[in-house]
Amino acid sequence: MSDAHLLTRPAHELGALLTSGEVGAAELTQLHLDQIEALNPTLNAFLHVDADGAMETARSIDAARASGAELGPLAGVPIAVKDNFCTLGQPTTCGSRMLEDWVPPYDATVVTRLRAAGLVILGKTNMDEFAMGSSTETSAFGPTRNPWDTDRIPGGSGGGSSAAVAAFMAPLAVGSDTGGSIRQPGSVTGTVGVKPTYGGVSRYGVVAMASSLDQPGPVTRTTLDAALLHEVMGGHDPHDSTSIAQPLPALSEAARRGDVAGMRVGVVKEFGGEGFEADVEARFHEAVELLRGAGAEVVEVSCPNFLYALSAYYLIMPSELSSNLARFDAMRYGLRVGDDGTRGVEEVMSMTRGEGFGREAKRRLIIGTYALSSGYQDQYYGSAQKVRTLVARDFEAAFAQCDVLVSPTTPTVAFRIGERMSDPMSMYKADLCTIPSNLAGNASASFPVGLSSDGLPVGIQVIAPPMADDRLYRVGGFLEATLEKQWDGPILDRMVPLAGTKVVAR
Repeated sequence: MSDAHLLTRPAHELGALLTSGEVGAAELTQLHLDQIEALNPTLNAFLHVDADGAMETARSIDAARASGAELGPLAGVPIAVKDNFCTLGQPTTCGSRMLEDWVPPYDATVVTRLRAAGLVILGKTNMDEFAMGSSTETSAFGPTRNPWDTDRIPGGSGGGSSAAVAAFMAPLAVGSDTGGSIRQPGSVTGTVGVKPTYGGVSRYGVVAMASSLDQPGPVTRTTLDAALLHEVMGGHDPHDSTSIAQPLPALSEAARRGDVAGMRVGVVKEFGGEGFEADVEARFHEAVELLRGAGAEVVEVSCPNFLYALSAYYLIMPSELSSNLARFDAMRYGLRVGDDGTRGVEEVMSMTRGEGFGREAKRRLIIGTYALSSGYQDQYYGSAQKVRTLVARDFEAAFAQCDVLVSPTTPTVAFRIGERMSDPMSMYKADLCTIPSNLAGNASASFPVGLSSDGLPVGIQVIAPPMADDRLYRVGGFLEATLEKQWDGPILDRMVPLAGTKVVAR
């Protein structure tokens, strides 16, 4: 089997090849490390690559398999981890100078579970600073580029993870989603991105942005891969007070089912029209017709309070962010500026935060601090929480009529790097469709459904009630299998990495 063929195979197929002995974990890991070395100078998807640690893990998996040990379906498969997950022995910077070179003394629960399942951690992926962004342009270490067009963004905040998977630098990756940071990058890079039910995957050891919104999830190239990785990552964790104490549904079984007959699918009325590109809407409606043709009942559903979700989010998120990022005070860990013995604590703290945080981080910190300030908390933060309740009620009413809801994942395809940096509102609107699910805490995912006339990926968002994550995979599995037949192969097989230079569409 050729190296190129191995690189482009989905994780579940690689797991089967590893189990059968047709390929070794060390061989597979080295192949991906070579791909990273060739493409990362162009794409900037990885901030840290742990080549030695990855090869050591891979060799240990090969040895365990040779000794007859029973290993999981993904044991020996390489994976990339977003750089806001604490990793013992590897830096965790959150894309910020504030944590440059900081190495955590422990692993996040998700990372612990990856290691226990035998996954090989290649390194840490680039992200918007402290997950604040929709384009991976606010990273202190430079933007990540979209493998489909290196002049365009790969989405954010987890653009490094999505770009790594899209460019075959890793078959799997881990991300976190606060307002769309897994799903929006998935849409614009042609990958699968899943935001599990809030509390379905542990947040312990994930550097907090907005604690009531953050949720880790999988980034993959196929629906089944996402389900298998979700099963590894998910489940109750006593270290996380928000973790749900009940088992996950049968996710990989749902992904394999590939049948939507009898499902009730609600098309969200509010997500379309002005501001949505024609190609995005065209691919979305084509996907809806596939669902209808396969026996799903499709109805239009109105969720009127979704129109206010963006505004509510941009008060709740910065408020929680302001509280969480107060810990970066130059006193305990991370960056410290101006501590020459002549300055007091407050001055050192001010200088450090002024130099350590980037422009977007400061913008959101100021908004959040103001929204929580005396005399304004009820007016802003309190009012936003009331809107959040209304959004959740809209979902409850919709799910009384439907099994899942669908919408475009993003209003547009990937925009050009630098295009929206001077227009924050335009940037924020990239998460227009994804934010409601974070406010309500339900499950949501983006699956690729085709290309625009410019040859750029388009995604469909599927939304399910809390702890009904299996419905996402049932719909995603059907769409993937149906579209692969139409396209004569997976969407990402149309991309050919040109070693050392760039990635182009075939």
